[in-house]
Amino acid sequence: MNINLRLAILSAIKAGEEILKVYNEEETEVEFKPDNSPLTKADKNAHLAIVEGLRKSGLPVLSEEGRAIPYGERSGWELFWLIDPLDGTKEFIKKNGEFTVNIALIALDTPVLGVVYVPVTGVLYFASEETGSYKIQIGKDFSEADLENLTGKAESLIDSQYPTIYTIVASRSHSTKETEEFVCKKEKEMGSVELISAGSSLKLCLVAERKAHIYPRLAPTMEWDTAAGHAVAHYSNCKVYNYETGHELKYNKENMLNPWFVVSGNMNNHKG
Repeated sequence: MNINLRLAILSAIKAGEEILKVYNEEETEVEFKPDNSPLTKADKNAHLAIVEGLRKSGLPVLSEEGRAIPYGERSGWELFWLIDPLDGTKEFIKKNGEFTVNIALIALDTPVLGVVYVPVTGVLYFASEETGSYKIQIGKDFSEADLENLTGKAESLIDSQYPTIYTIVASRSHSTKETEEFVCKKEKEMGSVELISAGSSLKLCLVAERKAHIYPRLAPTMEWDTAAGHAVAHYSNCKVYNYETGHELKYNKENMLNPWFVVSGNMNNHKG
């Protein structure tokens, strides 16, 4: 395993530990950012844990919780980390467990490595060009010495089978009229469809591991929301593409808002 993937996995697990300390408190204090999105102590502590964990790589880090880096500076980065320390803060506040730690390595404008960790369940997805896309289970008694053994037993996502019924994954907290129209169109095309919902970047991972055929995201997201899951999907032979143009999503744009996009399994690589 290359050093960057190892650092990303260990940093995600450490961030998950910090998140669970706050998650298991009886009450969660919530602040609000200027854009009215929620922020908790867990977001902040996870950010610090990841930044510290990735320090050994010597690469710059762009985080949702430390995003005030001018485009003039980051536009020259050839390789950097793009992280969301706690993706799904709304799910965290609801205490439904469907939130993740997202760590991606970006080469110019493309995710080349991704780790998505679900602290409550211990499920961790990792992907890179070198390894492909895999899933492992992190136990409560995990130690760094366990990592090589665990990854050696990892489950390959690309080997999984799709459901018999065409399955669409939708957002737990961000449904839109356009998404409902997308679903209706697919129902007409496929005869019948199954709908499943999930929070955070889990939606990209559900397509990557063949639990759903497609995930339309016809609502706003930011680059740090999708980069790690994009890598997991891409190296599982899935497509993550702009809904309007059909082109693959790009990263480190001046405006880090993503266009509407679709994640499509390898049975459905064309524009949805």
